[in-house]
Amino acid sequence: MVRASKGTRRRTRHKFSKKARERGLSPITRSFVEYSEGEKANIVIDPSIQKGQPHSRFHGQTGTVIGTQGGAYLLKVRMGNAMKTVVVSPEHLRKSR
Repeated sequence: MVRASKGTRRRTRHKFSKKARERGLSPITRSFVEYSEGEKANIVIDPSIQKGQPHSRFHGQTGTVIGTQGGAYLLKVRMGNAMKTVVVSPEHLRKSR
């Protein structure tokens, strides 16, 4: 028997796949977007940029920005009854409406 891979991107073949016209690198302006504390942001993982990716379980979640850590942002995300703190690079965030 072969042991299953325990990598950070395991079982994400369809979740992190892009459509044919979206392939390649994303716009560079996404990394320059500023988020202020208390602002809501959606976590949308960009598969073309592996650095600063949160865990795949946070894909599609909405959180509140509580601070910065280096070039990344700290988000408070509700998972069930628990509040989790997630470190996310700005390339994987979108401003919530």
